[in-house]
Amino acid sequence: MTNKQRIAWCITGSGHYLKESIEIINSIENVDLFLSQAGEEVLKWYDYDLDKFKSKGIKIFKDVTASSAPVSLLYDGIYNLIVVSPATSNTVAQMAYGFSDNLVTNMFAQAGKCKIHSIIFACDTEPTVITQAPKKLVTLYPRGIELENYEKLKKFEFADVVNNIDSLHEALKKWI
Repeated sequence: MTNKQRIAWCITGSGHYLKESIEIINSIENVDLFLSQAGEEVLKWYDYDLDKFKSKGIKIFKDVTASSAPVSLLYDGIYNLIVVSPATSNTVAQMAYGFSDNLVTNMFAQAGKCKIHSIIFACDTEPTVITQAPKKLVTLYPRGIELENYEKLKKFEFADVVNNIDSLHEALKKWI
């Protein structure tokens, strides 16, 4: 990665490994945040202050335009990696079927079209998932469709789809 190129880190509406994702964001340089509307909400639910990211030089792009205007930054060579972590089952489904109707799914779609690599940390990848809700741990039972979408997304070019924090770290090593 050149000094000018950055990582576009996208956050969706999941608390699953959100804390660990934020820890990674805070440990690397040259990263900016791209938040879906749900991602912005979940950061508030888990008491993350966007001003703290800004004070570290992290730019924050929110899903506030119908055309996902910040996607155009991909065309300028500013980003050489897109990370979607954590990625909700809704986001995984949209990406797996080629929908790009919000900032995060547009970032993923346009990254693929520009041959920019993506790493997606999918949340619902096993028959039973224990995850951190805002106030307690909860057990979830992803449906067959969520597991199918995860498998479908893993077949995409220019994308690594991971299902645990160790795999996320391993995938990031190639880029950081």
